[in-house]
Amino acid sequence: MSAIKIGILTASDRASAGVYEDLSGPAIVETLNSYLASPWQPVYRLTTDERALIEADLLRLIDEEGCCLVVTTGGTGPALRDVTPEATEAVCEKMLPGFGELMRAVSLKYVPTAILSRQTAGIRGSALIINLPGKPKSIRECLEAVFPAVPYCIDLIGGPYLETHPEIIQAFRPRS
Repeated sequence: MSAIKIGILTASDRASAGVYEDLSGPAIVETLNSYLASPWQPVYRLTTDERALIEADLLRLIDEEGCCLVVTTGGTGPALRDVTPEATEAVCEKMLPGFGELMRAVSLKYVPTAILSRQTAGIRGSALIINLPGKPKSIRECLEAVFPAVPYCIDLIGGPYLETHPEIIQAFRPRS
């Protein structure tokens, strides 16, 4: 059985310029490593906060690399250069606003500025894209909230069957 490909896309002007190390992308990989029992392979990209470049990377990760899930980090705030949600919406056929709603609700327990976040999620073909915030602590909190629905969502859109480590995170699949 070949490894399931999952895209990890960090959008950050400063990390892509080498001003500081990208800690967010590796935090996503670490979290997914703890969650997933299925063999998987990260396909990592680091880009600037440029909408056209983010869109191009999303398209490459899904249409060329064959990722069934792409998790982005960064670019979800209100700043002028924060354009990840717009890039996500531009490449998706369907949006799933419940992901952003839940992530903001979880983050509000920790910081009042969570209301400034514009995380979202959407579907392109048989792939799910999820926008996460940029801080590693927030990444884990947000993924913990939404990930139980991710394997079933990927089932519904025709992606591969993702198994989790149930002692760490329980994937919810309705009984038929």
